[in-house]
Amino acid sequence: MSTLDGRIGGIRVGYDLHANWDGKQLQGRIGGHLNGRDIHLTLDGERVEGRVGGHLKGFDADGHLSDTSLKARLGGLIEGDDVRATLTPTGADGRFSGRIDGKDVHLDLRGERLQGRIGGTVNGKDVDLRVQGVPLGLAVLAAVCAYKALEDHENAEREEEERGE
Repeated sequence: MSTLDGRIGGIRVGYDLHANWDGKQLQGRIGGHLNGRDIHLTLDGERVEGRVGGHLKGFDADGHLSDTSLKARLGGLIEGDDVRATLTPTGADGRFSGRIDGKDVHLDLRGERLQGRIGGTVNGKDVDLRVQGVPLGLAVLAAVCAYKALEDHENAEREEEERGE
């Protein structure tokens, strides 16, 4: 069985990502047991779909994945984010969440290491994953899903602070 293991974000503010790939499904966990979310993505031909998190606190993933591109939607039509990336044998470059409010995706593949950054210098998160036998586009999508899960968690904490909870 192939694996995807590593971290999105830093030591203090970040999520681990551990998942197994069986050639059709990527299943695992983003984050820990308490603040984490399950990840389940299915790749059927060039169609990718799945869910991150549970029924209430989670989001769907739905899109298209080829050897050269990733195009997916995370979340719903109204409250969701697009992911678009160009894939090459050495990595991925693209955009997550739109042209104005979005974040850059720049990830380099060196051997089995997928490293880089999602977002900018100040508000972005580092990516450091070991990719063993997992298709590059699926690993990139999982990294963006982990970034979104972490961003959603940080936004929820900020909203709670503002409400004084």
